[in-house]
Amino acid sequence: MQQPVHKEKPATTVAAHERALTNAGPRDLRSTLEWLRAQGDLIETEKQVDPDLEVTGLQKHMDGGCPVMFHNVKGKPNHRVITNLFGDMNVINKMFGWTDDVARTRRIAAAFRKPLKPEIISQADAPVQEHVVLDPKDVNQYMVPIRHTAYETELTVGSGIRCVSFDQFDGGTDLGYNRMNFRWGNVGTFQISPGSHMWQVANKYYKEDQPIPISMCFGVPPACTLLAGAGFDYAILPMGCDEIGIAGAVQGAPIRLVKCRTVDAYTLADAELVLEGYVHPRDRRFETAQSEEAGVQGRFHFHPEWAGYMGKAYKAPTFHVTAVTMRRPESKPIIYCLGVHMLDDHNIDTTVREAAIFELCERLQPGIVQTVVIPYCMTDWGGCIIQVKKRHQIDEGWQRNFLGAALSCSQGMRLAIAVSEDVDPYSMDDVMWCLTTRVNPQTDILNPIPGGRGQTFMPAERMTAGGAQWTASNTRFEGGMGIDATVPFGYESDFLRPVYPVDKVKPEDFFSTEDLANAKSRMHGWVHSLARSGR
Repeated sequence: MQQPVHKEKPATTVAAHERALTNAGPRDLRSTLEWLRAQGDLIETEKQVDPDLEVTGLQKHMDGGCPVMFHNVKGKPNHRVITNLFGDMNVINKMFGWTDDVARTRRIAAAFRKPLKPEIISQADAPVQEHVVLDPKDVNQYMVPIRHTAYETELTVGSGIRCVSFDQFDGGTDLGYNRMNFRWGNVGTFQISPGSHMWQVANKYYKEDQPIPISMCFGVPPACTLLAGAGFDYAILPMGCDEIGIAGAVQGAPIRLVKCRTVDAYTLADAELVLEGYVHPRDRRFETAQSEEAGVQGRFHFHPEWAGYMGKAYKAPTFHVTAVTMRRPESKPIIYCLGVHMLDDHNIDTTVREAAIFELCERLQPGIVQTVVIPYCMTDWGGCIIQVKKRHQIDEGWQRNFLGAALSCSQGMRLAIAVSEDVDPYSMDDVMWCLTTRVNPQTDILNPIPGGRGQTFMPAERMTAGGAQWTASNTRFEGGMGIDATVPFGYESDFLRPVYPVDKVKPEDFFSTEDLANAKSRMHGWVHSLARSGR
């Protein structure tokens, strides 16, 4: 077959990647921001920004751009806010020293196999415990709640990363996101996605009617942010795995943990701010006053979801905060305000997920899968593109095993597409061309798990509840669709793509810089991928 077409920029030099401490990846948010500033990859402003609609509005204007730091936050004189930290994948690759997108996926997959055990440090040495507030009365005083859209009636805290450790997670460690709304001072709702790691933990404690000691972390080391987005990859990251250890392997040095001050749990020592407390699975309350007044779940809009639609307010377990710990207030702790359904959020949710699907396929049959891509339009957990290379006749059919495995092992996945190595999986135009010219609608479209378990964040699935409330127990999964868009083995010559001699000529030898800039400014869409490959 023809060679893969996706090519990246030249590898980042060692000098450009060096940090003040080591050549490992960034170890905390502050040193990361210093490095980004030195690289010219950070935008900063002293102009006051309002967490109510302005933060997400500005982020959407710059979706996919470089990180943005707000030093002056309305109503929050002791905080700073960062957004778009993971908005530009080129910045992410450079941040961790990954030479290209394919290398990133393979390097993270390797980290699954060789995690670095976290390092536990003393409370006196933990930056996040420089300042401790016991029994806070109003948690929102220490947070920066935001409102994403005008459809929502209340602000919410959605960027906290839970840390579930050791005894509570079958000896391992877990990182993940849970949106919170502190409507009762030091008690807030704690939304848990059905089927997630936290859901598994909560189920165990629900039966025992016991609260769960955890910490919620803000402004964490970037590698922990990546692992927090690794939801629904549990065939590769099962209950009891060491996600913090994997984050350490990703950054090239162990993540530092510290014992919490008020609960029997651990937290990320190099975070900016931490909420300690207990999740009470049986103490369930409505996420918004509007939904509580109506007494109905899944009807009123609240907090956008990864699928690209508005979320709904539900009745959720609660988080009871026993302490707030943070870096010195005069240093203005940094809160990462994460806008949902933006490239920032998408890249967090898919970077580890791509590697997990790659690892899943590699474990089924090594050497066939080339890379896995989840484009922005496939909405985080909604789909994936699996690129394969068939080496022998006996490899024919494995691409369908991969599709079935991805759809079965990834709760809620709706669409998985397999393509051959001559397709640029990072170009949706190339993928659509492939679907148009290579798929037999009678034999190449698969639906392996009709009636399986999905996620209630997809409106189509929610509507299966009929007149009942849109909750996990009232909805059903119609099943995911797999599409085999690969070239059948042995028919490569019938699917031979023309390759123009782009490597034989240098446009700069014929045209001025101005003329080339004029011509290239008119190029849009698929032509970029085709021009790069010569196809």
